[in-house]
Amino acid sequence: MSLQKGFIYVIIVVVAFACKKETPTASILVSKEALTSFVNPFIGTDGPGNTYPGATVPFGMVQLSPDIGIPGWDRIAGYFYQDSIITGFSHTHLTGTGAGDLYDILVMPTNSKFSKRIEENNYKPFSSYQHDKEKASPGYYSVDLLDYEIKAELTATSRVGIHRYTFPKDTATSIHVDLGYAINWDKPTDTYIEKINETTIRGYRKSTGWAKDQRIYFVMQFSKPFLAYEVFTNEKIDTLPAQGLNTRIVLHYNTSEKEQIIVKTALSTASFEGAEASMAQETQDFDFDKYKEEAREIWEKELQKIKITTTDQDKKAIFYTMMYQSMLAPTLLSDPLGTYKGANDTIMKAEGFERYDTFSLWDTFRAAHPLYTIIQQERVPDMIKSLLAHYQETGVLPVWSMQGNETNMMIGYHAVPVLVDAYFKGFDFDVNLAYEACKKSAMVDQRQIDSYKKLNYVPVDQHHENWSVSKTMEYAYDDWCIAMFAKDLGKEEDYRYFLQRSQNWKNLYNEQRSWIQPKDTLGRFIEPFIPKVYSPYYCESNAWQYYWFVPHDIKGLIQKTGGKERFTQKLDSMFSYDPMPEDKLPIFSTGMIGQYAHGNEPSHHVAYLYNYIDQPSKTQELIRKILEEQYKNQPNGHCGNEDCGQMSSWYILSALGFYPVNPAQGAYMIGTPFFEEVEIQLPNNKVFHIVAKGLSEENKYIQSVLFNEKPIENVFITHKEISNGGVLEFEMGNTPNDSLFINLGLPENNHIY
Repeated sequence: MSLQKGFIYVIIVVVAFACKKETPTASILVSKEALTSFVNPFIGTDGPGNTYPGATVPFGMVQLSPDIGIPGWDRIAGYFYQDSIITGFSHTHLTGTGAGDLYDILVMPTNSKFSKRIEENNYKPFSSYQHDKEKASPGYYSVDLLDYEIKAELTATSRVGIHRYTFPKDTATSIHVDLGYAINWDKPTDTYIEKINETTIRGYRKSTGWAKDQRIYFVMQFSKPFLAYEVFTNEKIDTLPAQGLNTRIVLHYNTSEKEQIIVKTALSTASFEGAEASMAQETQDFDFDKYKEEAREIWEKELQKIKITTTDQDKKAIFYTMMYQSMLAPTLLSDPLGTYKGANDTIMKAEGFERYDTFSLWDTFRAAHPLYTIIQQERVPDMIKSLLAHYQETGVLPVWSMQGNETNMMIGYHAVPVLVDAYFKGFDFDVNLAYEACKKSAMVDQRQIDSYKKLNYVPVDQHHENWSVSKTMEYAYDDWCIAMFAKDLGKEEDYRYFLQRSQNWKNLYNEQRSWIQPKDTLGRFIEPFIPKVYSPYYCESNAWQYYWFVPHDIKGLIQKTGGKERFTQKLDSMFSYDPMPEDKLPIFSTGMIGQYAHGNEPSHHVAYLYNYIDQPSKTQELIRKILEEQYKNQPNGHCGNEDCGQMSSWYILSALGFYPVNPAQGAYMIGTPFFEEVEIQLPNNKVFHIVAKGLSEENKYIQSVLFNEKPIENVFITHKEISNGGVLEFEMGNTPNDSLFINLGLPENNHIY
C-alpha cells in the first residue's frame, strides 16, 4: 500500500517533574505523517476475514462499499478480493461476520460501451475492474469500472453515502438504483420508489434475512437533473410511484467527456422525515472533496488517540488498520430526529443519546468493549443506553442485535459484562435500570436458561446446535458479572444466588477424565467423548478450546485440573497438540496453534493463562507469535472473521502489552509490548505512556516492569491506573525472567477497578 504523506500539527507537551523523580516524565509524541495513510482497508477482504473496503466513518450508519453481486461465504461482506467484477455500490454492510444481510440500495452507473449480462449475478449490470485501478483509505473508496470507462468514487458522513462518478462522453449514460438487489441471506419484503423532482427520488427498502424486520428509508439527490427514467416492478415496466418486492429505477443522462455527477443517499431506519433530516444536517451541497476530507479528518482524530513508535511500516499499517476496523461497529441506528426502528418493531425515539445497534456481543464483550472504555469514552454511555433501550423494547438485553432486531445468534447474555464493566468504570447511565435488565435477562426461560436454572447446567437436546457445554460456561461467567453488580449495590441475596450460579461450570467437570463434558437431563456424561472433535455441544469449538473459558475463576479451574503442574501440562498441550491431516476442521477453526484457534473468539484469552501459573514468559512468547503470524498487511491478513471489531481489538490491546482475561473485572493482564513506545491520549488531557526499552526481535521477554517509576505489585494493571495516566515501562531481554512475576498479585474472584 502506498503511503500518502500528510502532516498533523500536534502541540508538544512536556511535563516537568521534580528532581526527586517521584513521578515519571511523559511527553506527547508528534506525528509527522497522517495516521490515516497507514490504514489498509483491504486487510481481511481476502481469506476468512469477511471485511469490506468501502467508505464509512467511525460507527456510522452508512457503509458504502462495492458489491461483487454474487452470493457466497467469501462474499458475506459484499466484496471478495479475488473476484474481478463489480455489480454496484450498496449502502449497508456488516464487517467481518458470517452473516449475509444488508446490501441496501444498490447504485450502478452504466453507458453504451458495455451491455453484457451473466446469470451468476442475476443479470444485473456489472463491470470488470482491476486492483491497480482501485484505492481505499478511511472514508474513501475509488475504482475504475473498466468496461464503461467510468471512475467511481465513494465517501460518507454518518448517515449519508456520497458517490462521484466521472463519465466519458455518451448519450446513453444511466444510473441504476436497484432496491430488489439481494444476495446471501438477504431478501426484500417491500420496496418503494417515488420521484420528488428531476434531481431527487426517495423510497424505502424493507427486507428480511438473519434480522427479520429490516427497514431503510432513503432520500437520494443528484447533482444533475436526469433527462428521463424507466422504472420496473418485479422486472416489468411500471410508473412512479412504484411499490413491490423488487423495484428499481434507471435514470438517463447525456454526459460530456469527464463529466462528474454526484449522488447523495441519506438514510433513516424510521421514516422519510428522518432521511431528509440526515440529508439536511450532514450534506447541504454536492462538494464531494469536502466530505471526503471531513471523513478523513474524523478518522485521523480517532487514530491519533493512540500513537506508536516503530520502524516497521507493516506493523504500523496493521496497527492502524486494526484501530480502523475496531470502529466499524456498532453502528448508528437513530437519525438526527432521534427516531429509529426499535427491536419491538415500532418506531422509537432516543432522547438525549445516539442509538446504536449491530452488537456482536458474543465476540465483542471480550476485547472490543473494554477497548472502547479506554479510547471511546465519549461513546460508551450511548452504547450502554442503546443496550438498555433494547431491554426496554423487548424485556431482555440483546444477544446479537442488528438494525433494530434481535437475531439470537450465538449464546450467553453478554450485554451483561459490557454493562457491568461500564458500571464499575464509572460511566453515566441508569444504574437501577441496568441492574434490572441484567437480572431479568438471566432469569428468562429462553435459550435453555430454564433448564440451566433447574439443573444448574444446560443438558444436551436434539437441536443441531445444542451448544450445551458452551452455554453452561458462558451463562456461568455472565452470572458472576451479575453477582459483582449485586454485591456493589448491596443486594446481598442476589449476590449469593448469582455467585452460586457462577460455579455451574463445575457441574460439567468430569473428574475422571479432567474435561468439561456434556451431560443429559439425568446427569450422565455423554459418550463417546473425544475432546478434539467439533461436536454440537460446543459453540463453534471443541472441548479443548472451551476448557479454559472460566475467566472469573481461573484459580478454581487450576484446582479442578489438579494444580499448577497438571494445568501447565494441559495448557502446553493446547498449543502443541496439532490437528491430524485427517481431522475435519470446520470453517471457523482457523489461525491454529495446536488446538488453539485464534480465528475464533473462545481462544482469545488462553495465551494469557500462563501468567496464573508463574510462567509469564510463555505468555510473552505466544502473544508475540500470534501478533506476528496471525495478522498481515495484505488482503488475506486476518486468520478468521474479523467479527465487528473483536479480532482487531485483540491485536490493539495485546500490542499495547496487556489484555482483559476477565473483560468485566477492570484488570488487564500483562502480556508483552510490541512497540518501542506508545501513547494513549485520554480525556482531560491525560496520557498513558508505554515504553519498551531494548525491544527487538530477540528481546521479547520482560525483564522488569515499572509503573510510574515503581516496580509493579501485580501481574496486571487496572483500568483506573490507565485512566489516570502515567508511564508503564518495560525492560526487555532475550531470556525468560519468570521469577519477576512469581510474587506478584493475581486477580481474585472479584471486581478490580
